[in-house]
Amino acid sequence: MSHAFWQDTAGALLTIDLGAIRDNWRQLRARVGRARCAAVVKADAYGLGAVRVAPALADAGCRDFFVAHLDEALALKPLLPAAATLHVLHGPTPGAEAEFAAQGIVPVLNSPAQLAAWRALAQRLDRELPAFVQVDTGMARLGLAPAELRAVAADAQALVGVRVIGVMSHLACAEDQAHPANREQLERFRAARRLLPAAPASFANSSGVFLGEDYHFDLVRPGAALYGVAPVMGMPNPMRPVVKLQGKVIQVRGIEAGTPVGYGHGWRSGRPARIATVSVGYADGWLRSLSNRGCAWAGDVALPLVGKVSMDTVTLDASALPDGVLQPGALVELINERQGVDAVAAQAGTIGYEILTSLGQRYARRYLDEIEPAREKAAIKGEKWPDVAGSTAGAFRQRRRP
Repeated sequence: MSHAFWQDTAGALLTIDLGAIRDNWRQLRARVGRARCAAVVKADAYGLGAVRVAPALADAGCRDFFVAHLDEALALKPLLPAAATLHVLHGPTPGAEAEFAAQGIVPVLNSPAQLAAWRALAQRLDRELPAFVQVDTGMARLGLAPAELRAVAADAQALVGVRVIGVMSHLACAEDQAHPANREQLERFRAARRLLPAAPASFANSSGVFLGEDYHFDLVRPGAALYGVAPVMGMPNPMRPVVKLQGKVIQVRGIEAGTPVGYGHGWRSGRPARIATVSVGYADGWLRSLSNRGCAWAGDVALPLVGKVSMDTVTLDASALPDGVLQPGALVELINERQGVDAVAAQAGTIGYEILTSLGQRYARRYLDEIEPAREKAAIKGEKWPDVAGSTAGAFRQRRRP
């Protein structure tokens, strides 16, 4: 079905600017000098559609991609140039090691068990297998703990058959540039590297890019900043905005003073008011914690969100608009340049990451600045550049083996 049809029938429109994503990647790459700049496209490119986003980033020159799960990597591999490398942050789940090796996907090994399983596969295949090794420098989440790292360093057989192509860790507090944990983790990472074979190092996430050269090493791994989320707490956001969310008005009604609105009668107007019901709700990722918070925009006019967010709808106080201006079918803006992802997150009491990754699949999605240059470059090289559509999950369902 055509995009126009979906835009007419869907309750809301999500516009994703691929050109802005590419520009954000280029800006981050420029900040890190000689270091390579990867792209984290896990969670369906933070909810924005990895099968669209990853090829657009490849068009910009990115060749290193990180996802969380093997399924995500398998879905993206056919859509990227042969020179691109896919890394899986969670490493291989038990029994999945052979698929990594067969598909040329690089695992991040986080534990002695993952390391042992990867080493055993290398021995069975009688060849070295590439991997990143992650060390825990202060998050207690993923990676070799200090005692585990020392045990690996003391065991001459621990890395036999494993070609360590990268050593990585993850910053816990980088969005707060003054946080002492940043420097503490940096020193631990430097010490950890000395216990492992010499290999390229990767430490900085989106926020870590802005901590300076000491944190860049050989490869940086930005994620949220690519998608317009502010990387540094309390500082102006240098990234281009990527998404616009517009909700469709279902109906507009006048109410008397004191009329309750929404579930639990969570809001009452102190005067006669005009209420617009819009087809976006918590099933679409507009979080229930936004009840009675924030606004939507009709042109230059802010319309406060009143009452509780329902599963499929929100209600707005449209009294600031003249009667008849807002009609059913009209679009109001929930995320725009005035009210970006971070502003919505602050209203909801969360972070921009959650807002992006919660955006629902019922929206009609419009992608700006598609990747025709990438198709042309591929044709010149004699490479096939597949057509892509939908989400990573959908792409994987299409290619899943029986």
